[in-house]
Amino acid sequence: MTSQPFRGDGHRGEVLRFRFDGREYEGRRGDTLASALLANGVRTVARSVRLGRPRGVFAAWTEEPNALVQIEHPFPEPMLQATVVELYDGLVARGLPGRGRLSGEPDPARYDGVYAHCDVLVVGAGPAGLSAALAAAGTGARVILADDRPVPGGSLPDTAETVGGVPGADWATAALAGLAGHPEVRVLARTSVFGYYDDNYLVAVERRGERAPSRERVWRIRARRVVLATGAHERPIAFAGNDRPGVMLASAARAYVNRYGVLPGRRAVVFTAGDSAYDAAHDLAAAGVEITAVVDARQAVRQAVRQGGPRGARPDGPRDAGRDGGRAWDGTDLLAGHLVTGVTAGGDGAVSSVTVSPSSLSGGREIEADLLLVSGGWNPVVHLFAQAGGRLRHDRELGAFVPETVRQAVEVAGAARGLFTLAGCLADGAEAGARAAEAAGFPAGRHRPVPPAETATAGDGQSVAAAPVRDVTAPAEDVTATSARDGTATPPEHLWLVPADDYRSHFVDLQRDVTVADVMRATGAGLRSVEHVKRYTTAGTAHDQGKTSGLLTSGIVSHLLGVDVSDLGTTTFRAPYVPVSFATLAGRDRGALHDPVRVTPLHGWHVAHGAVFENVGQWKRPRYYPRAGEDMEAAVLRECAAVRRGAGAMDVSTLGMIEVQGPDAAELLDRLYTNMISTLAVGSIRYGMMCGLDGMVFDDGTVIRLAPDRFLVTTTTGNAAAVLDWMEEWLQTEWPHLRVYCTSVTEQWATVALAGPGSRAVLAALAPDLAVDSASFPFMTWRDTHVAGIEARVCRISFSGELAYEINVCAWDGPALWEAVQAGGLVTPYGTETMHVLRAEKGYPIVGQDTDGTVTPADLGMDWMVSKKKADFVGRRSHARAGGPGRRHLVGLLPVDPDRLLPEGAHLVAADRLPEPPVPMLGHVTSSYRSAALGRTFALALVSGGRERLGERLHVPVGGELVPVTVVHHVLYDPEGARRDG
Repeated sequence: MTSQPFRGDGHRGEVLRFRFDGREYEGRRGDTLASALLANGVRTVARSVRLGRPRGVFAAWTEEPNALVQIEHPFPEPMLQATVVELYDGLVARGLPGRGRLSGEPDPARYDGVYAHCDVLVVGAGPAGLSAALAAAGTGARVILADDRPVPGGSLPDTAETVGGVPGADWATAALAGLAGHPEVRVLARTSVFGYYDDNYLVAVERRGERAPSRERVWRIRARRVVLATGAHERPIAFAGNDRPGVMLASAARAYVNRYGVLPGRRAVVFTAGDSAYDAAHDLAAAGVEITAVVDARQAVRQAVRQGGPRGARPDGPRDAGRDGGRAWDGTDLLAGHLVTGVTAGGDGAVSSVTVSPSSLSGGREIEADLLLVSGGWNPVVHLFAQAGGRLRHDRELGAFVPETVRQAVEVAGAARGLFTLAGCLADGAEAGARAAEAAGFPAGRHRPVPPAETATAGDGQSVAAAPVRDVTAPAEDVTATSARDGTATPPEHLWLVPADDYRSHFVDLQRDVTVADVMRATGAGLRSVEHVKRYTTAGTAHDQGKTSGLLTSGIVSHLLGVDVSDLGTTTFRAPYVPVSFATLAGRDRGALHDPVRVTPLHGWHVAHGAVFENVGQWKRPRYYPRAGEDMEAAVLRECAAVRRGAGAMDVSTLGMIEVQGPDAAELLDRLYTNMISTLAVGSIRYGMMCGLDGMVFDDGTVIRLAPDRFLVTTTTGNAAAVLDWMEEWLQTEWPHLRVYCTSVTEQWATVALAGPGSRAVLAALAPDLAVDSASFPFMTWRDTHVAGIEARVCRISFSGELAYEINVCAWDGPALWEAVQAGGLVTPYGTETMHVLRAEKGYPIVGQDTDGTVTPADLGMDWMVSKKKADFVGRRSHARAGGPGRRHLVGLLPVDPDRLLPEGAHLVAADRLPEPPVPMLGHVTSSYRSAALGRTFALALVSGGRERLGERLHVPVGGELVPVTVVHHVLYDPEGARRDG
């Protein structure tokens, strides 16, 4: 067991024991694994993924690119950032070379999902986020505050800043207690919002810990308004050896000192291009770290140095430090106009000294140090804003991209939009929260809990309100750096990299081992887009999603190409913002509920009457209803005969139903269906077919026009979700200007198909107010009426070729309707197998059974479904191409032996004996049944040139035997369609 040599004085807490890379260590309650390792002097945590270089802790939270670990006990986790792993007793972990290894042991943890709605969602519980949540909560709005940290406050626990004379961390705790007093507020700690989607739908992952009932939980949140208070990430600088253990972001070092009481090193050099690093240096010095030098890339630095410098020395006051340097504090050199040009590593591969040179690169000085703090500026965390469809604007003063416009109902507050003073963040957050609540319909101005700006102060009592809002600037305009392209001096607007002759150790993306030299190769190959450079080099594609490397890559590319970074832009910010395990996304394995079983409102009746079920999609559908002594064949023959001769009823509640409504609903359907939908009259129904871009059949069903701007679309049972997704994909990606909403209403309805020549009489008895004669109620129309006293919508649709109706009622009324239909004893219930036989006799195809993704409407004999009038629709260009003589057509097959049932899927050949392989196949059997109406077996098949083969003899190889069949038209029963009208 080792001590904690780098644990600062005054930080006490429960001792926790853990194991890392086979060694025992101690930490404190509240540590992360990273802070505990630093406290124990562990500098190398992992190895880089491609080069195998030693890597240490670089950041303090989710922006960490280096310190990847594998948890081995008490639960297996293949790849986590040590900076976000909360330390607990008994933890066992090891460092990783940039990639994890899945455990061979079962995961004992449980995972859950939750759906939530709110008026205002606030993302981030820093100063701006807490202020926004308090302001919104004060109006009575339902508020969700989500923050990825275990404790609130954002960066406040990392600093010495105060609010109203109260330490920032204490103020945050009090603010959280204030939120707890509002019954409509929910605070989600340890919760990272990782995706922002359309209509203010956001997804978050909550880390609940190893002792919770479920380790992690996914929150799917729909918010009326969103406030993003996501803060900012400090930006690194590319210089030689910037990946060595001991090189750390200045803000991260400040966090380890103030939040965790850990000294990340003993002797430090600060390399900065702005003012914020001076605060970090001050706090580290006050904690006992020797600050040997502050290397500032700016030529002229006027820094108001605060009290309590290194070793308690008192400053003389504000200093002007020119090119020759000066003193930041007593004993600390301030080297203005200087750059860190290299890092020397010790025997452990970590920092042992730092080389500093003037901007002109003349001369050089080596400074002994085990810690190098880097600060190249700040990047507002705009990931979620960009995912929401927001546009970004490059702020030249900040040297970063900030939010501009967005199409969704979202506010951005605080550092996330470029405000970097505590007072500014507090005020901005309060205003954003109040505006969001007001926009959600709550009265404004009821509660403004944030202290006035002048009471937010820095650690020594100075008012931070007096500081400029953007006080973390990059180099002044007169700083020069050598161009990496041609060696000439250029005045960069911001410092992205330190000039050198060799850029192979100037790292841009630490996780991916991407260097400036790699980026130079990309631009040298002709790549001019940062998106292309990203893919060429893999920069920004790792677990950290470019949090530290993204804008740095853009800046270096802009520098190499000599273009403005504002013109170059950034790569696309994609979800997830933080790594999320597949186990979490999948949720808990709950046995049968893991893959939900869907049942119709009539399921109980089917069970009680002995139905045999089959799985169709996720639905349990009655396949047939056997009577005593009947097998499936006998039961199906009986059910088919009942429908053809009298009346039968089937539960078709599983058919997909999608309401499509809006001023442009008809236009959308015209674009998605092959036939014309916009000409459909209100009160009428049209059969429609959808095709993919390749012109192949995707789905079919009916379209009911309920009103000029409202349609009800039915789909096949198995394709309901896919069709809705297809509609949304086109609406969201290609036609977002169309004013249409698509809503699944499948489970809102119970539907009974009543078919057979006796169905009209049955319906007339159940619906006495409905005129059911053909003239009053023609085919492919619908009527609203009452059936068995239940409010219903009756459609005259047939999928059997017989006179038929579909009766739609509220799902709650489904059992009563079914009981009423069955009450007279004149109606035979039938299942899916009978339905398949009836429709196959009529040659009606089932998408997915008689199609296979290579079939067009013309192949099915339904080219009449493809409109010649419409200017365009999905798949039109493909339909315009010639089909060719080899196309497979849907045909019927009659075995020469009328009792021979062909196996579905069997191939067809032309010869009456099989030649040597390979055997040319003409097609395959898609459907095969025994028919009561035909008095024999029959089949449907897709056959090459099938329509030209009618009457031809083909053969089906079955078990070594060639079964002869005759090719016939695919409509085998009532080809005239006389039975449809009764």
